[in-house]
Order: sequence, then C-alpha cells, then structure tokens
Amino acid sequence: MTITLQFIGAARFVTGSKHLLTVNGKNVLLDCGMVQGPRKIANKANQDLGLRDTRVDAVVLSHAHIDHSGSLPRLVKLGFSGEIHCTPATKDLMEILLTDSAHIQAQDAKHLRRRGHAFDPPYDLDDVEKTVKRTRTHGYHEPFDVVPGVKVQFLDSGHILGSAFVVIDVDDGQRQQRIVFTGDHGRRGIPILRDPERLPECDVLITEATYGDRLHAKRVDLESSLEQVVNEEERDGGRILIPAFSVGRTQNVLMYLGKLLREKRIRPQPIYIDSPMSKKVTQLTARYPELFDADMQELLRSGHDPFFFEGVRYVADVEESKSLNDLRQGIILAASGMCEAGRILHHLKQSVTRPEDCVLAVGYMAQGTLGRKLIDGYEHVNILGERYAVRCKVRSISGLSAHADYGELLSSFRHLAPRARVFVVHGEEDATLKFADKLLDAGFTKVDVPVKREKFEV
Repeated sequence: MTITLQFIGAARFVTGSKHLLTVNGKNVLLDCGMVQGPRKIANKANQDLGLRDTRVDAVVLSHAHIDHSGSLPRLVKLGFSGEIHCTPATKDLMEILLTDSAHIQAQDAKHLRRRGHAFDPPYDLDDVEKTVKRTRTHGYHEPFDVVPGVKVQFLDSGHILGSAFVVIDVDDGQRQQRIVFTGDHGRRGIPILRDPERLPECDVLITEATYGDRLHAKRVDLESSLEQVVNEEERDGGRILIPAFSVGRTQNVLMYLGKLLREKRIRPQPIYIDSPMSKKVTQLTARYPELFDADMQELLRSGHDPFFFEGVRYVADVEESKSLNDLRQGIILAASGMCEAGRILHHLKQSVTRPEDCVLAVGYMAQGTLGRKLIDGYEHVNILGERYAVRCKVRSISGLSAHADYGELLSSFRHLAPRARVFVVHGEEDATLKFADKLLDAGFTKVDVPVKREKFEV
C-alpha cells in the first residue's frame, strides 16, 4: 500500500488550507479552510473545495482560524459524514467563527442580490450546527485513532487558543511513518498563550511559511512602535483604526495597550472593540486559563484584567457602532483583520480621507485585499462599492504576528534535519520558495514546494 499526500489548498498561497493524506485507501483531510481574497476568486474556490470526487473519511483540524476551518460546513453540506477531530478550545472557537462566517455570507448574498448579482452562499447556519455535532475533541498529548492505520496526537503550537501541531503516526501494513503538520506555527515570548512545544522526530514535515522570507520586529521595538503611533495620533488630533482579527490579535493588542497604560507611556483614552465576535472570543479565551503562559498567570494573580480594563468598551450594537463616526480621537479595533468585511469598512469610509487619522495594520494582509492595498500605498480604494482617495496615515506593525518568522521556524526545525522530508505550504509563492532554500541551507536534503493539487508518495 502507498501513503500519499495531496496539497489541495494553501499551495504557494496563504489561505484555503487543505491537505489530503491517503493511507490504506482511507482519506484524511488535514484542515479544511476557506480561501480569502478577491470575492470572485474566493467564491468559486469555496464552492467546489477542490476535492472533486474524493471521499473524505475524517478531518483533523489544527486550529479554528477561518482559512483552516472555514470550509468545514461546506464539506458537510456536500455530504461528509465522518468525524472532525480537534482540541476542546478549537471546537469552541470554531463554533463562534463559523457562525459568524455564515452570517457574513448571508449578508453578502442579500447585498449582492440587491445589486443584481447572483450569489449562493457555500453554507448556512444549519450546516454550521451539523459541523459542530460531527466534531470530537482531544486534549494535548492524548493519542487517538482517526481511521485504521492512522493515529494522531496534538501538541501545543502556541499560535492561537487551542491551536495544535498535528503528529500523525501512519502504518500501512508494510511500514510506519511519522508525519508532523505544523498548522500555523506560533512564536515564543508572545503574550497570553504558552510557547510552542518542541516538535518530535519525524519522517515528513508539512510546514507553513507565511513569513518564510522575513524576520519580525523585536518585542521591545513592537511596544515602542505602538507607543509612538498612539502618542503621534494624540498630537495630531486624529483617531486610530486597527483592523484586527477577532482571534488572538485583538487580545494581544489589548494586552500591549494595557501594559503601556500601566507604565504611563501613553495617556488614557477611549478604546473601542467594535466587534461582537471579538467580545465572544475574548470571553472564551478567559475560560481557558490553563492555556496561558506564566506572565499571563502572574498578571491575573496580581488583579489586573488584561481584556476588560478601564477605558475599554465593547461596542454592543450597530447603533453604538454608527455613533463612533463622530469619534475624533481614540482607538477603534474592529474586524475583519484584512478589511474585507465587517464594521471596519464603515469606519474606514470615515477615516480614509482624513489626514489626521491613522490606519494601523497589525496583521497579515493577503494579496488583493483592501488591507493590502492600503499597506501598498494605493492612492484610491473602493470601500463598499464607493471610491475613496486615501489621505489618512497608514502604519504597519509586523511584530504582533502569531506566525513564526523564518528564523523562528528554522530554530524549531533544525533538530529534524536531515531525516525529515519537508513540504512547504501556506505562504505566498516567493515566501515559500525562499524558505525552501533556507531549509536546504540548514541541512535538510529533500524539500518540496507543492503546487495546487500536486500529489506525492511519502
């Protein structure tokens, strides 16, 4: 029997993570994420999933981010009847994110139909409910069987709440192989969550390379950069818009703002979290203190609440969100992180033409997204169907990323060379190719950068 890996999504691309492992005639899907980017491209990819006639017997989910979990309800809608395996926190988080995704799709469909465009959402809330019911949870370091010949255990990857490295032990009756899938690789020393665990020896490594071509700013530089932007905007009389993912990024930004306030490095000012989902995610995060790092545990013991401190307000409804149009100074964090949907778009309509305002990017912006266009210096952008001149300041802080950079990845992987065969995924083409070269320089002897749908025997 042969063991094969086919890379259905996130091959020389960042979003839409889907990797198909076939053992003894059984198909195990590693992640089932949505493609994010320009609507026309994303809609087509998120309808057919790229699996064609392949029967999927089980899914193993590394974490809850939409580009890894977002197409699970579509898979269920298309007839998937197996089990989905993940950690308990991932299941809880996934339910929040998928529910929000279904709502966004329904709103998009309504908006597009009103403008005369046909759009059939990939799934609805009923499909999300069915997906959650098919999900089985496993703690870290608890081995479990997925299909005959495939045993899995999760290790903490330190990326977001509940995220995992997926360690897969495969036996096809003739030989045994260990495959490690990083999902998204977290970083050491990032606030709130524990550091990534050490990866075990393996025969095959499937790694992300979102930042395979760059290094992040040092943490002290990150804090100083945030301090500088906040104080600059106070002097200029403007407000700061921070497009932030509801998971991880919003909580980290709050953590840093709270620290700067406690140390009196910035002046007190209103901080609005204008995202109902961000509030739900933050409340969920607080329910898993066992996943926090030592510094976070100490902060909690000292009586400081890192998410609900004085000056922070979670916006309750649409009317309150609209009232922020009149806000001239302060900080607004809103989803979506890439400025493709959500309340951030309405705030951008107000701020993008104001020279005194600032859009502060604190996360990855995929090619083709509005957020990427702002970072790349476009002079005009379209927001909700209208064209705007970009006159606001646009700043970027890269050190907040929850993805390891190439130096951190190499440090995590060095002990796996030269034995492990490496597949580099989940990165733009240039980043994946450059990281593959760095792996070869580090002593790995077999490194592949798959193209979409490419299949390998392992």
